[in-house]
Amino acid sequence: IGPNAGPISGESMANLATQALNNLQVISQALESGELQRASTILNALHPAEVATLLESVPYSQRSYIWNTLDPDDLGEILLLVGEEVRSGLIKNMNQDEMLSATEGLELDDLADLLADLPEAVALSALSSMSIRDRQRVESVLSFDEESAGGLMNTDTVTVRKEVTIDVVLRYLRARDELPAHTDNLFVVDQNDHYIGSLPLTSVLTSDPSHVVLDLMEDSIDPLLHSLSNKEVAMRFEALDLVTAPVIDEDNKLIGRITIDDVVDVIREEGEHSVMSMAGLTEEEDLFAPVTQSTRRRALWLGVNMATAFLAAWVISLFQSTLEELIVLAVLVPVVASMGGIAGSQTLTLVIRGIALDQIGPANSKILIWRELAIGALNGVVWAVIVGLIAYLWFGNLQLGWVMGLAMIANLVCAGLAGVLIPIALRRYGIDPALAGGVVLTTITDVVGIFAFLGLATVLLI
Repeated sequence: IGPNAGPISGESMANLATQALNNLQVISQALESGELQRASTILNALHPAEVATLLESVPYSQRSYIWNTLDPDDLGEILLLVGEEVRSGLIKNMNQDEMLSATEGLELDDLADLLADLPEAVALSALSSMSIRDRQRVESVLSFDEESAGGLMNTDTVTVRKEVTIDVVLRYLRARDELPAHTDNLFVVDQNDHYIGSLPLTSVLTSDPSHVVLDLMEDSIDPLLHSLSNKEVAMRFEALDLVTAPVIDEDNKLIGRITIDDVVDVIREEGEHSVMSMAGLTEEEDLFAPVTQSTRRRALWLGVNMATAFLAAWVISLFQSTLEELIVLAVLVPVVASMGGIAGSQTLTLVIRGIALDQIGPANSKILIWRELAIGALNGVVWAVIVGLIAYLWFGNLQLGWVMGLAMIANLVCAGLAGVLIPIALRRYGIDPALAGGVVLTTITDVVGIFAFLGLATVLLI
């Protein structure tokens, strides 16, 4: 169990996961056995990030006790670390004084994130208690879309002028007493705060004090426009190995900076979104949300899938007479449909990833379509031979083997084509491919596979 003095470092992800499970087991046992004082001592020795993981891992009955046991000074940071749905539930059980207390001591960008989730009266009260300068900074962050660079940024920048010497910069830094977290660069601006470049701290510390900032600053990395999406920000940080990056407005004025810790959060959220959206859920889903609430949320997605299943059933009904004459076809229908679904999912996953990384556009989409068609055709031929042979050996019907093989080729080719076109089309119409792509693809591969198999059987076997 880690101390509350600072973030966990130097451990592998496997060790962190094991530690989280150990924390869960120890706290659960202490609460179940009535050792409340022991549970309280353990909880308040944990880092806020560990507490946040623990809160998301326990049912409501234990969550409430844990929350009321925590050090009030850590509540704000913990609220920022838990998922949105868990955070909402915790805030509902807090009074106004507790909410205001939770806002104290937070970095301005973190405070802006928390204020957006608090009741309006509490948010206004928190803003009114701040200095005019800090209030203006927070209001500036709140004015931007939370999914943009402006909403992600912090306003705690350290700026210098290009004409001053390094000696002046050093004296200025000493006068500040401390620097904002993750400061690796000072930003160079003119008298109107227009961004010019950045000055690495390493240059400040290792250069001759008589050198002028202009001679040492870097201007090779472009600043981030405030309207840039979070995903684009994360890609920029990854591509350029950034720790911090300046954020500017349309007039090239420096308005803030983005730090690597916030970008890591964006990357994690993007990964969770990709996984959860494929099941029709959000990345903020509470593992222990009330049963009725989770039931309602999942019912919608189940209803969509039921509609697609009935569509496939309707296609089968069109060939009812064929099935009545050759009942063995009903045994083999799932094989064709399933193979198409898996092949399509492989392509769909690959293309969704390419779209997320901005690797797919008009310049290469046609090449990708032909490539997936070729892969589908080649896989179709290979597996057509295999399933056709199996069908022949199983049922002793050579024509049935041919029908099975031809249907397999048709469905795998269609699956490859659909796996490329569906996410591209969904993105064009502003629909998240990860959310809707799987349902659409499954519907297409099921319908095409069933129609091809039973249609060919009607023509060639009946």
